[in-house]
Amino acid sequence: MLRKFLTIFEPFVLMLLGTVLLATFLPPRGAFVRVFDVAATSGIVLLFFLHGARLSRQAIWDGMRNWRLHLSVLAVTFLLFPLLGLGLSHLPFVAAPVAAGLLFLTLLPSTVQSSIAFTAIARGNVAAAVCSASFSNLLGIALTPALVALLMHIGGANGGGLASVEKIVMQLLVPFVAGHLLRPLIGGFVARHKRMVTAVDRGSILLVVYTAFGAAVVEGLWHRVSGLDLTVILILCSLLLGVVLAATWALGRLFRWPRADAIVLLFCGSKKSLASGVPMAGVLFPAAQVGVVLLPLMLFHQIQLIACAVIARHYGEQDPLHDRNPA
Repeated sequence: MLRKFLTIFEPFVLMLLGTVLLATFLPPRGAFVRVFDVAATSGIVLLFFLHGARLSRQAIWDGMRNWRLHLSVLAVTFLLFPLLGLGLSHLPFVAAPVAAGLLFLTLLPSTVQSSIAFTAIARGNVAAAVCSASFSNLLGIALTPALVALLMHIGGANGGGLASVEKIVMQLLVPFVAGHLLRPLIGGFVARHKRMVTAVDRGSILLVVYTAFGAAVVEGLWHRVSGLDLTVILILCSLLLGVVLAATWALGRLFRWPRADAIVLLFCGSKKSLASGVPMAGVLFPAAQVGVVLLPLMLFHQIQLIACAVIARHYGEQDPLHDRNPA
């Protein structure tokens, strides 16, 4: 099952790398900039519309029963992570563009697909993972822009405060709510066509990445970000993930939760969503800045997949009756 899951992501990782290379050597210029901007915006709207259509109200009601677990996941995602991000972004040897990307990474919601998949591999509470990951993404639509405005002082950078709020509402919130309200009509179609929906998700992300990196390359991205900067990002992302994994493991022990619930906290609390982060960055930051901001997120995404795959396999091979908490 682990091998099957990893093979789902390997092509997408290669496509992400290919998209960055394409944007580096053939960035959109002239009239094509506007074309790709419109296409990327349309992709963002469609992406959040489908996210809304996927979220069932039954999952919301069921999730409220295990509120201590969900609050713990949210606290790690939107409190512990941002505090660590503030610390990393103020390190004296971290360049300003890299610091912004690291901080933005820590303000994002958790992943949905990989959190659930790793929880299943580790034989955790899958139903609780579905609820926690869904809540995190739902709240992230409002919390992430608010935290960005509060901690990164981004309000007027992308067309002014009111313009930024309008873009967030129109491109993220309205499509999400519309998709959720239309779920009784289109929910069955979305469920039956998972491959098509996945293709739309991945395609939207790749389109935004190409547009963002293309704009950044034109503005001199690779002159501003050196090989040393990339090494620093890799080290700090690995350190960040290690600290959060240790913290979520320790909290599961401290609360003396059943093993299955502690696994949910471990995997849902330690991840950050590339699927949410890419379109949000496109809305919240100027086009020339998005590429730099996304670098830490893209690297963190790969690191978390590799690390959590190993951890999930370790727990999945254990006897769940051996210990009530993961060890």
